[in-house]
Amino acid sequence: MLIFMNWIIIISVHELAVTERILEIALKYARAADAVRVTDVNIVVGRLSGIVDESVQFYWDLLSRDTLCRGSQLHFKRVAAQMQCLDCQHTYLLEDELTPCPQCNSVRLKTLAGEEFYLDSIEIENSAAQ
Repeated sequence: MLIFMNWIIIISVHELAVTERILEIALKYARAADAVRVTDVNIVVGRLSGIVDESVQFYWDLLSRDTLCRGSQLHFKRVAAQMQCLDCQHTYLLEDELTPCPQCNSVRLKTLAGEEFYLDSIEIENSAAQ
C-alpha cells in the first residue's frame, strides 16, 4: 500500500508541473494579445498520457487565482489511444488497458496516438473589447 501512495504523490507532482507550464504558456499568449482576461483554455489530453483532468483542474484553480486566467474554464479534449502491431501492421484503438494485437495476439506494439498533452488554444477578452 505504501508503494501505491508514493505513486499517487508522483502523479500529483507531475500534474502540478505540467499545469504550471500550461499556465505560463497561456499567460504569455494572453499578454501578447493584450488580454484583460482569459475565459477558456482548451487542452488536448491523450488517453495514455496519465493526466487526470480533475488534478489539472485543482492545480489550475490554485495557480491561476491571481492571474489573467483566474476563473477561466478548462476544456479537455481526449485523444483515443491508437496502436499499431509491429508484426502484422494492424492498427486499432485501445478499448481498455493495454492489450495484445486483436489480429495476431502480438505484444510488439507501437503507439500512434494517445500520449499527447498540450495547450491547444485560449479564448480571451482583450482591452479593445471594453
